[in-house]
Amino acid sequence: MHFMFEGVELEIVFLGTAGSTPTPDRSLPSIAIRRRGELLLFDCGEGTQRQMIKAKLGFPSKFKIFITHLHGDHIFGIPGLLHTLSLLNREKPLEIYGPKGIKDYIEAIEETVGLNLNFTLKIFEVSEGLICDCGDYIINAVWVSHSIPTLAYALIEKPRPGKFYPNKAKALGIPRGPLWKKLQMGFEIKLKDGKIVKPEEVLGPSRPGLKVVYSGDTGPCEKLIKLAYKADLLIHECTFDDSQAEWAYEEGHSTPSSVAKIALKARVKRLILTHVSARYKNTNVLEEQAKKIFSNVVVAKDFMRIELKHADL
Repeated sequence: MHFMFEGVELEIVFLGTAGSTPTPDRSLPSIAIRRRGELLLFDCGEGTQRQMIKAKLGFPSKFKIFITHLHGDHIFGIPGLLHTLSLLNREKPLEIYGPKGIKDYIEAIEETVGLNLNFTLKIFEVSEGLICDCGDYIINAVWVSHSIPTLAYALIEKPRPGKFYPNKAKALGIPRGPLWKKLQMGFEIKLKDGKIVKPEEVLGPSRPGLKVVYSGDTGPCEKLIKLAYKADLLIHECTFDDSQAEWAYEEGHSTPSSVAKIALKARVKRLILTHVSARYKNTNVLEEQAKKIFSNVVVAKDFMRIELKHADL
């Protein structure tokens, strides 16, 4: 299944969409986001590196991993992935972010299995708030409602410079070329006569970037609504259908109706359901229940790809 948006800047690839146990059709949780040559991996279920190979993602030098929580189905793929990267002679440092305990887990693997990595591993134990500032985008996180400490993450692009107006640049005597490019990037310039031209003199209002939110495992959660507010895409776990609501909430999971209400309150543009229990060979029931409340929703499948573009392009 492949969806095209109105302007491609991000590609989301669903590597694993099962919950707890794999099935013949679904691998364990892992979602990759490709952005301008960088790969961001959210959760790393068993066999993730094989899924990456099948999806033809490669293993780029610019690579970060974000772990939502320390349940096995979300982290058991880390040892295999690290081993594969080492065998491929990776040299660039690899950053891994996750809640407290992720460092002990990875160090235990290194001590017992002896991965002998030939690259630097940078492990960050993180909490709620700004996780990292990556130049033109940030990663934010909040604690959500699960049986152990669990984070939801938001990739938020910073506002982009406004639309460039060539006629205004020409009227100001700015020659076409590098100076135009500099203004388009939001930098002021100095002309030969000493005149300073500010970007706002030739640009329209700044334009919002894209926003993608991934929930990990969680029951209904107000913090997630705030994190996902006006997101272009919300990827949310949906382990059980509505008939299993009581059981779902006891286990810190969600149902289609509860997720759809979150999407509606958060005013997101699109909703993707993932982390599907093995009991659902046919996921139509999940999609149908969610659509009664929020229409723009689908259930993820392994290797489903979504491309996001800026709407103003």
